[in-house]
Amino acid sequence: MKGLKKKRRVQVILLAAVALAVSTALIGYGMRDGINFFRSPTQVVETPPAATETFRLGGLVEEGSLIRGQGETVTFNVTDGGESVRVSYTGVLPDLFAENQGMIGTGKYVNGVFEASEILAKHDETYMPREVVDALKEQGVYQEPGDS
Repeated sequence: MKGLKKKRRVQVILLAAVALAVSTALIGYGMRDGINFFRSPTQVVETPPAATETFRLGGLVEEGSLIRGQGETVTFNVTDGGESVRVSYTGVLPDLFAENQGMIGTGKYVNGVFEASEILAKHDETYMPREVVDALKEQGVYQEPGDS
């Protein structure tokens, strides 16, 4: 009787371990396209990602670089104070999108141009995404709101 209980306990533990491994693999497989890594313009220029990789690019919209094309196509440069990356976006920009303001875009870097599928802008005059603040601090160009 003792041997049967021990055997049953080992089977339950093995089954639980297999179920945990399978569920972990399924979660990882399901999230493979949902994870987008953040990069600053300097990181993109220094180490260009593959054209098939989707990632997030953030920084300040460079003053004087905003060009509205035909239809809803817009091109502009994003900078972190060190490097600039050309961005192309087709769609309606957020209401608060403007030059010299923080933004984050999701998309792919193809032939030297970041082709954005989504653009997010700041939501008030003092907010800037944490990733953008960190990248600007790294370049030494970030100023706390209210500083002149």
